[in-house]
Amino acid sequence: MLPRLDENNDAEPFPSLDTALVEPNGLIAAGGTLNPERLINAYRCGIFPWFEEGQPILWWSPDPRLILKPDELHVSRRLKKLINKKTYHCTIDTAFSDVILACSEKRQGQDGTWITEPMIRAYENLFTLGYAHSVEVWLEDKLIGGLYGVSIGQVFFGESMFSRLDNASKVGFTFLCKQLVTWGYQLIDCQVHTDHLASLGALCISRDEFADQLDLLCSKQPSSSAWLFQ
Repeated sequence: MLPRLDENNDAEPFPSLDTALVEPNGLIAAGGTLNPERLINAYRCGIFPWFEEGQPILWWSPDPRLILKPDELHVSRRLKKLINKKTYHCTIDTAFSDVILACSEKRQGQDGTWITEPMIRAYENLFTLGYAHSVEVWLEDKLIGGLYGVSIGQVFFGESMFSRLDNASKVGFTFLCKQLVTWGYQLIDCQVHTDHLASLGALCISRDEFADQLDLLCSKQPSSSAWLFQ
């Protein structure tokens, strides 16, 4: 039976990762809350929430895990040309709510979204507390792409990205990686495999290896200038 988390105890430990289900891959617990303490504890353990409207909160730690080292980003010639044209410009943490709302919009071929109102409120709380961050991609004054995620130590946990023009999210991701390298970040959690992220250099590692890296990197501090981008 799937463990149920206590809604009245956000400090309650998560189940051991080796108890996660094989099918569906990585489902480890249900219930609890989306309060900041619970969410930060989850990320430190290599666990994230993902659930749809009408479902209880579901917690996941898939095996294998897709990760990317910021200094090993693959940038294609086409993407380099687009970036060098400076048609788009990027900012950090200037429109977090707009980015997460754009990420929550229904995609082609999807019936709904997992970025529900409770999830939006939860990550806006993390943004207010300085844990969640966004990258915005602009064409003049129009938001045409972006991404958001959670930062702990020297790890950035990517959550979602969107594009309203071709390659806009890739421009934003490239910009993010450049900043993360400058700030001393060692790892980006990409959660599960997508062709989009694999084309940028993301690769799969075992859940055990991922957890070991979190134990090391979440306790290390990035540069003092991190997220103070102007």
